[in-house]
Amino acid sequence: MQQGETEMKKTVVAMMMAGAALVAVPAGAQKSDDAIGIIDQGMNHSQVMLIAQEMTDGLGPRLTNSPGMRRAEQWAIDKFKGWGLSNVRRDGFEFGRGWEIVSVSARMTSPRPLALTAIPVAWTPPTNGALSAPIIVAPMSQEENFAEWRGKLAGKIVLISLPGEGSEPDKPAFRRLGNDDLEKLEAFRQPKYDPEALNRRLERVTFPEKLDAFLKSEGALAWVRQSYRDGMLVHGEGYNYRAGHTLSLPGIELAAEDYRRLARLAKSGPAPLLEIDSNVRFDDSDTKAYNIIADIPGTDPKAGYVMAGAHFDSWAAADGATDNAAGSAVVMEAARIIKALGIRPRRTIRFVLWSGEEQGLLGSLAYVDKYLASRPGPAEGEDGNLLYYGWPNRYPITPRAGYDDLKAYFNMDNGSGKLRGIYAEGNVAAVPLLKEWLAPYASLGAGRVVAANTSGTDHVFMQSVGIPAFQFIQDPLDYGSRTHHSNADTYDHLKAEDLRQASVVMAGMLLASANSDKTLPRFPVPSQPTPYDPFKYKDPNE
Repeated sequence: MQQGETEMKKTVVAMMMAGAALVAVPAGAQKSDDAIGIIDQGMNHSQVMLIAQEMTDGLGPRLTNSPGMRRAEQWAIDKFKGWGLSNVRRDGFEFGRGWEIVSVSARMTSPRPLALTAIPVAWTPPTNGALSAPIIVAPMSQEENFAEWRGKLAGKIVLISLPGEGSEPDKPAFRRLGNDDLEKLEAFRQPKYDPEALNRRLERVTFPEKLDAFLKSEGALAWVRQSYRDGMLVHGEGYNYRAGHTLSLPGIELAAEDYRRLARLAKSGPAPLLEIDSNVRFDDSDTKAYNIIADIPGTDPKAGYVMAGAHFDSWAAADGATDNAAGSAVVMEAARIIKALGIRPRRTIRFVLWSGEEQGLLGSLAYVDKYLASRPGPAEGEDGNLLYYGWPNRYPITPRAGYDDLKAYFNMDNGSGKLRGIYAEGNVAAVPLLKEWLAPYASLGAGRVVAANTSGTDHVFMQSVGIPAFQFIQDPLDYGSRTHHSNADTYDHLKAEDLRQASVVMAGMLLASANSDKTLPRFPVPSQPTPYDPFKYKDPNE
């Protein structure tokens, strides 16, 4: 068959798929020609993988406030403007220091030479050249551990993790959701408010600075932690990005297999000599981080707006492909699809690429606080994970003037897997309308609406103040097992068929919600909850 005939056949098949997808669409859910156009544009003219490749191979890691993130911000602005979106802008919020990895090496030099797999921990200082010293294995996870190691750490590189044992996976690293998996998400889960658990989390967040101060006072030279995954994967997450809170000692993370080898050698004989060279640098040229925002204006200025978002920032171990270039590319491709079709929605459609998600959802929190609702505080010195845990638990909530304008928010941040539907996030009253809007795309595999809620990404703070904000259900693929935050998070783990489907579903949900005569039901403005277990005693061992 000639190439031209092949392409024509593909187009006909795609249009037949589009027609099939429109069977039994509830009246008023979405104009059929809009859905056909979205499917055609998103399947036959997709640019999502080109966008994702530029973002990963081209731009690389996008750590908040790093030089790489600054390049990515301008790239995204240029893309949105090139597609003809309106009011494209940076929306800034106070963050802290920029930081990037130039190079890193770690070698065991005795009892034999061996190159090790390592990454600097984010926002730790450089070694200023190669640093060589004997190791000491001194596991410390709380202040009570310090006494055991006092007077033993001077001149040493301190291995602070408990080595543990190696493990082999007993489940496939790559998987898709089956019907049983999806049905388990149907049940409503009662919220569990536990003030004591919140306090314990806040105490853990402050531990790294206390550990650093102790190590420095004892004359240690550097510290090393063990990767939390096997398979020679490293991650490098760190959270001391605020000026005045930078750690004093260089810190690196070693692959779990390399770390345990060093620990065994230290246990069985003379302590190995370790040489590390962490060539990193700080960037204090601009302490603000920036969300990137772009609009497709609506025809009715009184109808409010709907919004899609994904976090643009990543960790520095790889190129942040599945976390979250995938979601960012889908949001951008949805914008391109709708704009390319020349559709003028009733409500404004807003597209946001969030910054600072990896440090505590800081970009979306800043948006909520600036445009939607405020809470008391923050408390003195509260930022990052302290802010993440503390902000949603302060009352009362005071809606701002723009609170009612945001009618729906859709988020994507669970890798590059196909969208299977959407979490209703406990908003059972929203289920019927969400099903209507998804109906044209059910034959693409995205028809489920489940009652369950999700956490840990940029819809959370909107949900916490009562905004109808939702996360999509996605096939997990190898997101949780291998790529999340790791040095394996590269373009190769992105699935083109899945991201094309996700872009179509995202564009369809946005357009349906922008044009619908109905709006999603909202929770009442939340108030201080009562403890889930009012008779619970504090455990002194926790």
